[in-house]
Amino acid sequence: MTDPLITAEELAERLGEVTLLDVRWTLQDPDAGRPDYRAGHIPGAVFVDLHHELADPSRPATEGRHPLPSIEALQRSARAWGVTTGRPVVVYDATSGMAAARAWWLLRHAGVHDVRVLDGGLAAWSGPLETGEVTAEPGDIELRYGSLPVLTADDAAAFPRIGTLLDARAGERYRGEVEPIDPRAGHIPGAVSAPTTGNIDPRGGFLEPGSIRARFQELGVDLSAPVAVYCGSGVTAAHTLLALAAAGVDGALYPGSWSQWSNLEDRPVATGPQP
Repeated sequence: MTDPLITAEELAERLGEVTLLDVRWTLQDPDAGRPDYRAGHIPGAVFVDLHHELADPSRPATEGRHPLPSIEALQRSARAWGVTTGRPVVVYDATSGMAAARAWWLLRHAGVHDVRVLDGGLAAWSGPLETGEVTAEPGDIELRYGSLPVLTADDAAAFPRIGTLLDARAGERYRGEVEPIDPRAGHIPGAVSAPTTGNIDPRGGFLEPGSIRARFQELGVDLSAPVAVYCGSGVTAAHTLLALAAAGVDGALYPGSWSQWSNLEDRPVATGPQP
């Protein structure tokens, strides 16, 4: 697999040779991404709307807040972004990869092999910015899901028996102390707390691979056994999968994540600091 990260220096050398996607989005202010993009983005970058293009938000009660888009919808979007067969893709955001990782994972799952995330995000970029919108030359990419492992709710329930299921949300949500969004507080029984913020170093980039492996081993994760990740709605869990991939570890995603699980009344919920 292609190295999933790219430095700002490498990107500067390859501008014009890659399809560049700006995936700025936060749960706290989901509509700010496009105005921020228009105000200044890396030259040539096309804006990607995470909520509407990297998800199908129409089924929150049954499939979570950010279920995967249909492959047909994703292919239409990807072609509009200019994604073309054989041309590398680089994605970035302004939140240390927390949103860009979703685009990385989704395109990889759909069969695009050369996708990389800008390490450190927009803050790492010291080159010029351009304003306004970029309209890409339409791409010709053919997409098909199935390149990466995905869990259903049943799979997530059974996963702790065969490997480690990681919960990438903040610790207080895992423990059930607060739940600002979803209908029930707590975590999937057997899951291990591993907040996504622990993947990041003080400069806002990813930890180096050895430190990533050490982090998960200290949490009790056997990296030679299967690993899967969930979060609130399947977005930031992709960030942990990206960190693991940078350290040479494959993992599976539970896309429905807590937003699906907590809506399924027959699913048990654990609280407190232990799995």
